[in-house]
Amino acid sequence: MKESQIKTLYIDPGSPWQNGYIESFHSRFRDECLNREWLLNLREVRVVIEDWRQYYDIERPHSRLGYLSPEGFIANQNVSL
Repeated sequence: MKESQIKTLYIDPGSPWQNGYIESFHSRFRDECLNREWLLNLREVRVVIEDWRQYYDIERPHSRLGYLSPEGFIANQNVSL
């Protein structure tokens, strides 16, 4: 990570407010992906998580983007991928 100039931040145990952004993501990931169905093996877990990741990164509305999907937000910015 040093090569990419990425700094590591340490969060005190029992202090989720120090990392609210990722705590919020974990909550959504758990509620919208993991808790929706029984996953019986690692292959199934990988497929379900990848499907959800694609949905989250492309189609799912995000409050930070004015409740637009990332794809819709980019389209409104007239920016091409």
